[in-house]
Amino acid sequence: QVQLVESGGGLVQAGGSLRLSCAASEGTFSTYAMGWFRQAPGKEREFVAVIMRRSGNTYYTDSVKGRFTISRDNAKRTLYLQLNSLKPEDTAVYYCAASKSSTTVPRAARVYDYWGQGTQVTVSS
Repeated sequence: QVQLVESGGGLVQAGGSLRLSCAASEGTFSTYAMGWFRQAPGKEREFVAVIMRRSGNTYYTDSVKGRFTISRDNAKRTLYLQLNSLKPEDTAVYYCAASKSSTTVPRAARVYDYWGQGTQVTVSS
């Protein structure tokens, strides 16, 4: 069982930045692909970014490319998401998740095994 705890959310003006963190309780953190998802009010949870467990390759949804950066520190068992040039449409609850799936690039929520409780990001215009 992996417990994930997000932090770093908050209220920021458009154009601002935030850094989200996700701390994992499990020592096998490095064996999981780690992803970020978000869910805005009245919308479905959507994929934001993923960082692969072995290669460290990263993948992003188109709307955040060039603005968000996902990274991980396996020694600290921590996942990060740097959010720059924030827009009001980035407002959502952001979740980190861990996947053992062998899927080439895990973008679907259903292939993730563990989820954090979420952290709110609000971007004002």
